[in-house]
Amino acid sequence: MQVILLERVAKLGQMGEVVKVKEGYARNFLLPQGKALRASEANIKAFEAQKVQLEANNAETKAEAQKIADKLDGETFVVIRSASDAGALYGSVTTRDAADAATEAGFTLDRKQVVLGAPIKDLGLHDVVVVLHPEVEATITLNIARSVEEAELQAQGKSIQELAAEADAEAEFEIAELFDDMGGAASEDEGSDQN
Repeated sequence: MQVILLERVAKLGQMGEVVKVKEGYARNFLLPQGKALRASEANIKAFEAQKVQLEANNAETKAEAQKIADKLDGETFVVIRSASDAGALYGSVTTRDAADAATEAGFTLDRKQVVLGAPIKDLGLHDVVVVLHPEVEATITLNIARSVEEAELQAQGKSIQELAAEADAEAEFEIAELFDDMGGAASEDEGSDQN
């Protein structure tokens, strides 16, 4: 099916291009969302008449999206989740979680604008792309942690594995000190028995 694009569509084309797409893609996505029109003579003429207005609207929404992207780009949002000692999440962080975290921080994001390359299933810092307009993207960082304190440590650059290793080393040191103290007390007892 031939359609004329009313806006830029990723991996398909720019506004005003006549492209060939599968019928299902056109019927179920492009046409209902107002991203394209069937490429008939009448629709092509109607598009030419509206082209200036559509380009002006596109430029306006792009400028607004760019302002938001400038504020949003590089921001870090904390998401608190339950996880194992090894750092594996019980479940995963979704696009909805990312959008909710940004919304709580004062940005208006829809989960459809958040693009995850793969599900987030472990603690740590994860970069996530936000598509605010077909031509404007921003990158945010999600700080996935079990507590606010842990999120602050991760923000300083420490990983969960490093924190766990430090805790283990500290516990081993305390146990060693305890045994050293007990050993010292036992040798004092032995010395007093011999006298």
